[in-house]
Formats: sequence, C-alpha cells, structure tokens
Amino acid sequence: MSKPSLARGTRDFGPDQMVKRTFIFDTIRRTFQRYGFQPLETPAIENLSVLMGKYGEEGDQLLFKILNSGNYNEKLSEQDWQQDTKQLTGKISEKGLRYDLTVPFARYVVMNRGTLTMPFKRYQLQPVWRADRPQKGRYREFYQCDADVVGTDSLLCEAEIVMMLHEILPGLGITDFTVKINNRKILTGIAEAIGAAGQEGPLCVAVDKLDKIGKEKVLAELRERGFSDESINKLEPMFSLATENAPFAQLRVWLSASETALKGIEELEQVWQMTEGFGLTTPRTQLDVTLARGLSYYTGAIFEVKVNNVQIGSISGGGRYDNLTGTFGVPGLSGVGISLGVDRIYDVMDELDLFPKDQTITTRVMLTNFDAQAAHYGLGVLHELRQAGLNAEMYPDSVKLKKQLDYADRKQIPFVVLIGSEEMGSGKLTLKNMRTGEQQSGTVTELIDRIQA
Repeated sequence: MSKPSLARGTRDFGPDQMVKRTFIFDTIRRTFQRYGFQPLETPAIENLSVLMGKYGEEGDQLLFKILNSGNYNEKLSEQDWQQDTKQLTGKISEKGLRYDLTVPFARYVVMNRGTLTMPFKRYQLQPVWRADRPQKGRYREFYQCDADVVGTDSLLCEAEIVMMLHEILPGLGITDFTVKINNRKILTGIAEAIGAAGQEGPLCVAVDKLDKIGKEKVLAELRERGFSDESINKLEPMFSLATENAPFAQLRVWLSASETALKGIEELEQVWQMTEGFGLTTPRTQLDVTLARGLSYYTGAIFEVKVNNVQIGSISGGGRYDNLTGTFGVPGLSGVGISLGVDRIYDVMDELDLFPKDQTITTRVMLTNFDAQAAHYGLGVLHELRQAGLNAEMYPDSVKLKKQLDYADRKQIPFVVLIGSEEMGSGKLTLKNMRTGEQQSGTVTELIDRIQA
C-alpha cells in the first residue's frame, strides 16, 4: 500500500483556504465584469503546436508535455532515442498543459473570429501549469485571472488595465503596491542605442531577471549571450533611469536616434494622461525601463505589479501583443491584457493578515436535531432560512446538545436555532448567539431579521 502524497509544487485547499480564495476570485471577477469583460474557459490540454515557440526558449522548457497514449515508443527506432531531448519529445508527445491563458485565448480568437464581436473583451479564471522549481511563492500548478482585449490598438485599453488594478488590489485590502510599466519599443530602442540592434530578445531575457539575480549577474549573462563590453557600458543609463518616477524627458534625450523608442515613449505618456483623465488621484504607477517581461510575444506596453515590503515577487503582469494571432495565420489583430496570480495574491494577503475576519464563516445559522419529530419540524424552518438568503444547515443526527454546539463552534457558525417540544408547541424558536452566549426567542421571521441585522 502506497503512502498518499502530493506532487511537488501543488497543494490541496481545504474549506478555510477556499473561502479566502473565493473572496479573491469574486473581487477580481466583479471588477472585470464592471469594465465590460465577458467570461471564457479553454481546455487544460492544448496541442504542443499551439504552445511551443510562444514563450521564448526558457518558457518552452517549462511546458509540461503529455506522453502520447498507448504504446508511444512503438514506432521509435534506436536512432530516435539517440536524438536530443527536443527532437525526441516531438515524436512521443503531441499535447501539453497550458502554460498561461493568453496563448489559448489567441487560439480561441482565431478559431472563432467569425462569430466574435470586435473588439473582443474576455476574462478567464483558470489554473495553469509550469515545470518550474517549486519555492516560496512559485508553484507548478497555480491559478491566473486574465483580462484581455483583442481587435484594437487603442491605448484606452492600457489605461483601463491600470484603472482595474487600482480597483482590484484596494478591494482586496492591498494598498501599498506599485504598478510598473514599460514598453517593448523602448527596449528595442535601448538595444539600438547600445549598438546591439535586433538583440532586444536576449536583452529582455537577461534584464527580466534583474530583481532575482541582481545587476552584476545580469551583466554577466549579457556577456555570455554575446554582448560586447562596449554595449554593456552603454547600458548604464537604463539602470539609473529605473529609479526615476516618469523619466520621459531623459529617455527622449538618451534614445533620440531611435524612432521606435520615441514611439514607445509617446504611447506611455498617453497612458499616463488617460489615467489622469479617469481621475486617478493617487496613482501607484512607475515607469521602469528595466522591466522586460520574458515572454517573447509582447510588442508594446508591458506591466508588472509588486506589493511593497513583502517577500513575494510580482503578483500580476501583462502587456500589448500585436503578432500573437499571426502565429495562427491571422495577422493584424492587436491585443493587450493583464494576468493576476491568485496564489501569490493569497500568500501576500495571508502574510499581511488582510482577509476579512468573517470570510471563514460559510454557514450563518445551524438548527439543532433533538429527535425525529423536531428534525421534521425543522425542515420547514430550514427552508425559510435559506429562502431568506441565509446559509443554513441542520445537524444531521439526533445526539446530545453539547456535541451539536461543539460542531457549530468548530465551524465558527455564529447562530444556532434550538427546536424542542416547547418551541414546536409555541411556534417561538430559541436563537443562541454562539459568540456572546445570549439567547432570544421569536418566530422564524423575527429570528431572520435578528440574524440579518
């Protein structure tokens, strides 16, 4: 008999955790819907042809591949087994678990473009999987909450992403956070300015690790990737400008020779102006020119959200992608989106003790069960309580009252309705407040009013 265990990087969520997670989901969902986004779900399993090549070299390595069913090695030769891992994988695996929600969304848009109202705004709350090394705040299975708009290149979409983040996070009790924003066009201009035109891809992969490994190791990685010492020395303004709040003027001077960079700077300035137009009085936004986001499909604005003064890294990220649907044969559909990591948000809220105290309560009132007659009488009462919108349950067995009250106490049920022969005779039920010990009597309607009050 094997001992039960969990796969590394995955977790069970008991009732206490699920109530808190549901609070996060509901808060995010309400905001997405308020901004006109519609719900969507896609399969956990996608064809590898859909997933591969969309996340960069490192992302492809973190994809969970699924072995072909049946005798997958039946048609393999000895020579096949001697090939490198990438070539062999293509012959024994055709499917994989989704790495994020954006690429499946792009695949959905292409397959259903004839029926969608454009621009198409969708939100998606589903798990994703990455074959990463598990550590604090990093899991192999985790939930993402995405909101994307496809079919428009309007910068209003970027501004509304900023506004949604400023609603969702305070709605969860998170007030000390920073929304970092950059633009891939600026990074392209930086590559040109340091004499490494066309190398913005490797530059982004390395710079994206700045928070994790520090400046010196980023520079060392750039050398390993073939960047010259001259180019690396010219990169210095990138790190000094990262400490400025909105260094648009300084960027224009440094990157004046790059039309692409100037376009990116102009786009970000418009986003800043729009959020001011929305009336965002205390913006927690920061232009961070070192923000790269490792995913290779971003082409415009990129976002990352960090909660200040906590151990956990970013809790949200996203950006503009102009070419993602083009990889599926439909070019010209620009999109932009944001993704919130529920598991990291949960850990942050847990660390900062931000969950509402009554969120652990799932049942508001419990009915006692003294005998068969009282239980039968209680069925009508139970129905009335639920019809009034109260979460209610009856203890299923006729046992001693102490055991029933212990059950209610352990589940943190705040009210218990006691139904005995006296209550059935008079029609006046007894309501016990489990927090104060106070008891009151009244009709079902009167008790409902007291509980709701």
